[in-house]
Amino acid sequence: MNLITFNPFRTISIPNITYIKPENIFKEIDKIKSADCILFPEYWQVNSLVYGLKKKIFPNISTYQLGHNKVETTRALWTTFPKNVPYTQILSKYNINIETIEEEFGYPLVAKEIKNSMGRGVFLIKNRQELKTYIENNDILYIQEKLPIDRDLRIIYVGNKIIGAYWRIAREGEFHNNIAKGAIYDYNNIPSKAIELVEKVASSLNINHAGFDIAVVGDAYYILEYNVMFGNEGLKNMGVNIEKHIYDYILSYPDFNPNTPMYPEAS
Repeated sequence: MNLITFNPFRTISIPNITYIKPENIFKEIDKIKSADCILFPEYWQVNSLVYGLKKKIFPNISTYQLGHNKVETTRALWTTFPKNVPYTQILSKYNINIETIEEEFGYPLVAKEIKNSMGRGVFLIKNRQELKTYIENNDILYIQEKLPIDRDLRIIYVGNKIIGAYWRIAREGEFHNNIAKGAIYDYNNIPSKAIELVEKVASSLNINHAGFDIAVVGDAYYILEYNVMFGNEGLKNMGVNIEKHIYDYILSYPDFNPNTPMYPEAS
């Protein structure tokens, strides 16, 4: 199988793979046309590869498009798993009423930049001045209820299955549960209902490479977001080789068999 990657760090141990710098996509177009599958293109390349060249890509296009930012993810979840989304409002800074936000959410509330990761761009808003500052700095407002949690679950889905799960526990007195913000791992007592939820969501939305962040509040399970380009350190601590799972999936799953058409043949 002839494979091309645009991200060598995520495919370092995959055999028979050629790295092309993303900015060289048009210089190397003949190599790309002859590839069986393109791995980890950048978002700006996806439409040209899939719709222009009819190439198979990994992660797949639904993973990229629905995971492009928090707005796309949340709207998809509102239509499919609304009970598993924390109370959230997506607003324009040019048409908002601060009093209405305060009435609906109270303080503290959570405000997020729509495209960021590792805890960056996620703010615990404690008063009106902090809310005004957030509004001034963001054209699209993503405002969410503050859940009573000090940890969340990171559940990794690759191909067509979950390959790892762990808790991310915030430091005492801290708001963020992200490892990059000082949280710690805990690999024990992973709730089966959280696993089942991620399996259902990934299957329903045709997602094949994502790190899901799940909050557990009593008997309720909430999807905070999913990241297409998630960190791998937690998997490495478990002894999980993610590249092997990706390669096995590409070899075995029908959608990525080079002898299987990408689109159904006309009858």
